Amino acid sequence: MDRFRMILLEVHNRAIYEALCLRFEAAVKNQKPESTKLIIADFDGIIYHLSNPNDDRTKLCLSILLHFYKDLKEHGADELLKREYGSYLIDTPEADYSVSLLFDLTNIPEDWKDLAMKASLLKRNCFASVFEKYFEFQRTGETGHKTAVIHYRSDETLFVRALEDRVTVIFSTTFKGEDDIILGKVFMQEFSETRRKYQQAPQVLFSYKNPPAELNDTNAIVGENRGYVTFVLQPRHITKQASDNTINMISMFRNYLHYHLKCSKAHMHQRMRSKTNDFLKVLNRAKPESKTKPEDRKNIHGKIMRQTP
Repeated sequence: MDRFRMILLEVHNRAIYEALCLRFEAAVKNQKPESTKLIIADFDGIIYHLSNPNDDRTKLCLSILLHFYKDLKEHGADELLKREYGSYLIDTPEADYSVSLLFDLTNIPEDWKDLAMKASLLKRNCFASVFEKYFEFQRTGETGHKTAVIHYRSDETLFVRALEDRVTVIFSTTFKGEDDIILGKVFMQEFSETRRKYQQAPQVLFSYKNPPAELNDTNAIVGENRGYVTFVLQPRHITKQASDNTINMISMFRNYLHYHLKCSKAHMHQRMRSKTNDFLKVLNRAKPESKTKPEDRKNIHGKIMRQTP
């Protein structure tokens, strides 16, 4: 039954992790560094750039472009990244990018795999700033702050709000067609059913077309193809011990949802094609056998004469 379990997308960027591990390991073994110039795409229109600044192969610069980084800066993204990456964080990012990390291949630490993993979590750590801020608001009782609004995609938005007894995280998401809307409702219903079995899980609410009441004071979009998913996080979900895992899961939810919508449609199309082929085989077996054609005859001039049906 394991093959039917839904996939949890990796929080880190595997391409970045493997590229850094390859170069860090070579540096530790004193191998000649290679020239590096990689552009790697991620979810939500995010772009990574891994390169040698000024063609210096002993230096490795990892930059990330987030079109919504200005929203995150308002909630302490710069401070969180400084805390996480320390001296690796460049004060002035690479041109056209939001954040840059610089690694010296002549001075790689012994725990270089951990360093590569932390660097591959750059997108996640940028996102974490808004969650950490509002989790702390709830823990300390500072609940009068306005709702955080993060435009993480051109047509989709994330809302975070701290209340006295909970933190609500609301995703506005766009469904591309009627099929996605139907499947999305099924997914959301499954989340509700699952919570009946696991009482410790956060409550998940889904509203279609119209935003939930918590967003009345925002510019939340209303539309036929618009859905709103609300996570109600209780204090147990945002403790110091649990908050990291909560941030990992929440930050990947939108991509998790749409990934499985696409997989579900692909699976159904495959089943439909398979069933169509089965029906065609049955129809072909049901065809009556064709009558044997009469033998062709030739006339005295050698021309073939065929009997008219």
